[in-house]
Amino acid sequence: MAAVEEFWTRVSATSPPLPAWVLALSAALAALLVLSPALWRSSRHAVTIAHEGAHGLAALVTGRRLAGIRLHSDTSGVTVSAGRPTGPGMVLTAAAGYTGPGLFGLGAAALLAAGYAVGLLWVLLLLLALLLVQIRNWYGLWSVLATGALVFAATWWMPAQGQAAFAHGVTWFLLLAAPRTVLELQRSRRRGTAQDSDADQLARLTRLPGLLWVGLFLLVDGGALVLGTHWLLP
Repeated sequence: MAAVEEFWTRVSATSPPLPAWVLALSAALAALLVLSPALWRSSRHAVTIAHEGAHGLAALVTGRRLAGIRLHSDTSGVTVSAGRPTGPGMVLTAAAGYTGPGLFGLGAAALLAAGYAVGLLWVLLLLLALLLVQIRNWYGLWSVLATGALVFAATWWMPAQGQAAFAHGVTWFLLLAAPRTVLELQRSRRRGTAQDSDADQLARLTRLPGLLWVGLFLLVDGGALVLGTHWLLP
C-alpha cells in the first residue's frame, strides 16, 4: 500500500512552469523533427502509432470489436475492426485517424497547462501498453516497444525539469505533426496514390466529397494546434 501511495504521489505531483528558454527549445526541437525531411522519415512513425491508436480507440468506444493493428516500416498502418460496415460507428472510427494525433496533443497540452507533466508521461506509457496488446506484426511490436522504452527512460531517469521538457516536446510534436500528415494525405490523393485513404473511405460511407473530409481533418488539427499553443505558452 505504501508503494502504491508513493507511486500515486509521484504521478500526481505538479511541476513548476518551465523557463521560457526551455519551453522554446522543446518547441524548436519538435518543429525540427516535423519540418526536416530527413528527421521526419523516422519521427513520422510516432505519428502513425497515434493515428492507428486513435482508430482503435474510436472502434472500441463506438462498440466495434478491435481485431488488431499493424504498423509498417514505410510509416503506414492498418487497424482492423469488426462490426457494421456502415453507420456512425464506422464513420467515427475512420475519421479518428487523422484527427487523433492533434486531439491527443491537445489533451496533453491540457495536462501540461495544469502542471501534470509526470502524469502525462505515465498516461502515455499506459496508452502504449494498451496498444501493444493489439499489435499483430513484428515491426509494429518493435516500434511500440521502442517508443515505450524512450518514454519510460524519460519518466524513470530524468530529473523533474527534464521530464517536463520531454513531455512538452512530445506535446509540441503531436500538435505540429498532425496537420502535416493531413497535407501529405491530400498531396497523395492529388497524385492518385491514396485511393483507399481514410478520406476516400469516408467519402464512400457518407457520400460527402473526400476533399471535404480532408478539410475537416485540417480544421480539427489546426484548431488543436492553435488552442494547444495557447495553453502551453506562459
